[in-house]
Amino acid sequence: MEKEKRKDSKLSSSSKNKKIIVHIILVVILLYIIYTIYLLAKQPTDVFTVEEGMLYQEETNVGYVIRNEKVVRGQNYKNGMEQIKSEGERAAKDENIFRYYTANEENLKKKIEELDNKIQEIMINDTSPLTADMKILENQIDEKVENINKITDISKLEEYKKEINNLVTKKAQIAGDLSPKGSYLNQLIEERKGYESQLNSGAEYVKAPMSGIVSYKVDGLEETLKPENFSSINKEYLENLNLKTGKMVATSEESGKIIENFSCYIATITSSEEAKQAQVGQRIHIRLSNNVEVPAEITNIIKENEEQIVLILKIEKQIEELINYRKITVSLIWWNDKGLKVPNQAIVKVNDLNYVVRSRAGYLSKILVKIKKQGEKYSIVEPYTTEELKELGFSNDEIAQNKKISIYDEILLYPNLNNVE
Repeated sequence: MEKEKRKDSKLSSSSKNKKIIVHIILVVILLYIIYTIYLLAKQPTDVFTVEEGMLYQEETNVGYVIRNEKVVRGQNYKNGMEQIKSEGERAAKDENIFRYYTANEENLKKKIEELDNKIQEIMINDTSPLTADMKILENQIDEKVENINKITDISKLEEYKKEINNLVTKKAQIAGDLSPKGSYLNQLIEERKGYESQLNSGAEYVKAPMSGIVSYKVDGLEETLKPENFSSINKEYLENLNLKTGKMVATSEESGKIIENFSCYIATITSSEEAKQAQVGQRIHIRLSNNVEVPAEITNIIKENEEQIVLILKIEKQIEELINYRKITVSLIWWNDKGLKVPNQAIVKVNDLNYVVRSRAGYLSKILVKIKKQGEKYSIVEPYTTEELKELGFSNDEIAQNKKISIYDEILLYPNLNNVE
């Protein structure tokens, strides 16, 4: 009996040991699965396919718009103004761009309108035959009336109306000389001329002081934010303007201005490494708030301290698009390049040379690459030429065996160069 009990005890102990071993194995397998899942989650793929791509080095800041512009305002600015040239329209030097109303303009216009209605009524009821001159004037009036429906510009619409009124007046004058009611018609015409003379003599016309773009967006900074004052512009001055980014400049009801349409400037505050190494005359690209990319030239560099710099950039495109704003969002594009784009995690440096590891049909190859441009996450690379390899000290045999990277190659991320050819 005792032998049997001992035998059962040994079997029971052996069974327990086996169960413990099995549990340990299961735990190890489970831990391995969990670790594998963690690795997959952390790095879902270890292969990258090489493709053609573009790489930018850029930064986004706020920019202050600086223009060469002249504000114009006449004596009668309290009377209100009428635009002759519309917002954004170009004007030549000494060309009328707007006018101020006369003190009694509304009353004079009303009297002229009443006289026009009386003259028109007499001419409609007049049965006298039309002369050749009157027919010509009538055709011109019909043509103007037909074209007026196609005009959307308010200032041009007013101009067309004046031309039509002048033609109607000329026709009425001719009709007055021939009509039985000519004396009364001529009396109305002369009365109209008198009111029109008062209207024109009392109006003050304002001319363009130089050629350029007409604008009525006046913010009071035209005399300070201009190219002549670059030497006094700094970070403190710009920030103390307390301007809101993207806010449109309000339209003035008292004055206008002419903006030079050849170029304008943008001042921006930056602390980037590229800005610290920038030079006057350097050309870069900037992306404006309307997402349009334009070339720019660095004209001034104002160093505030070791960290911050004020750059002033000159642009010659999109001038009209910036008329409405004084402070905008702007991106400085220091450089851009295109070519074979690879992640920086795929590049390994060995003795000042850069390599990637290509996987092809399960076979790994170490590929020498030249980095053209490198950003934070990606690089643009290309193969070395034969001459460049010779300059680096490679032998003819090594050059002949050199493998080159190409589009659609599959390369490893975080490669290990051990046991790679």
